[in-house]
Amino acid sequence: MSTYLDSASGEPLHPAARAVLEQALDAGYADPRRLHGPARNARIMLDNARAATAEALGVRPDEVTFTPSGTHAVHLGVLGLLAGHARSGDRLVASAVEHASVMHAGRWHEQRGGSFATIAVDASGRVLADGDDEASVLAVQAANHEVGTVQPVAELAERAPLFMDACASAGRLPLPQGWSAAAASAHKWGGPAGVGVLLVRKGARWRNPFPGDDRVDERSTGMEDVPGALAAAAALQAVVAERDEVNARQFALIDRLRAGVAAIPDTEVVGDPVDRLPHLVTFSFLYVDGESIVGELDRRGFAVASGSACTASTLEPSHVLTAMGALTHGNLRVSLARETTEAYIDRLLAVLPDVVARIRQDAGL
Repeated sequence: MSTYLDSASGEPLHPAARAVLEQALDAGYADPRRLHGPARNARIMLDNARAATAEALGVRPDEVTFTPSGTHAVHLGVLGLLAGHARSGDRLVASAVEHASVMHAGRWHEQRGGSFATIAVDASGRVLADGDDEASVLAVQAANHEVGTVQPVAELAERAPLFMDACASAGRLPLPQGWSAAAASAHKWGGPAGVGVLLVRKGARWRNPFPGDDRVDERSTGMEDVPGALAAAAALQAVVAERDEVNARQFALIDRLRAGVAAIPDTEVVGDPVDRLPHLVTFSFLYVDGESIVGELDRRGFAVASGSACTASTLEPSHVLTAMGALTHGNLRVSLARETTEAYIDRLLAVLPDVVARIRQDAGL
């Protein structure tokens, strides 16, 4: 059985989500806009999901919109703020380490006549304080999805209306202050896949950048996944309730992993060692191909990711690692699930030096 260490890509379904989802599937099928009994039940479930999500994230229920994915929430958030601030300018500025969904939104905006630029980051992946101040809208993530570094969102929000991608951090860390719109993704905290969350602050200048839809929530598109939203909210509430205990345990496990891997020759631990997500770390191994190490560890029973580099799908290096000046080939990202124990980390540390040495030997090094 594989040891799953890739929760940054998708957290296993939380038991709280599973229990709610099984019940909600039987009652949440109707269109919540309609007036008959099943529809009213679905509307109550959707409203409850919105209220529970708002409480867990520390926002208002009317600031919460459920979307078909975190990526869709990102696009709505970024482009919606640009549409809302169109009279004052069209310049989107994003940190150089934003998720690809933000970068795609920026390029889409640029292709339609807008302006798109990026702000440099330091070696830990944190936005430099003297970055671009000419933004109409600023896009900065709460914490980086590849290396875990937390960004100074509240400070940066003083420069311009700010969109915050919180997909990697929502539930795991409290949301910072200052943002105008934000996005999250349920499968990152143990909710079902296919449920994103768009947050738009009351009073923020946001306008739907896409064709509208006649839904319960005017910011959403298409029929809401009511059972999915309710299950996502249940998982989020459970994750927030157990956050202090889980974060302390995972932070210690990552520290143990960081120290153990740092002893392997020609290895760099990437990202801020302290001000970071509790469950995630990336390593750069010199003279090792990222895909090779992922494949070898998979054969030995470990499911990990390469934050690297030249992947078969893009054939391009990680823009995050490139912006940080880190090695873009030979990267390994380990992200812990809530069930990960010290024994799993010790097992990984027991095999990793041999795996790295064998790959280097096969490469003639």
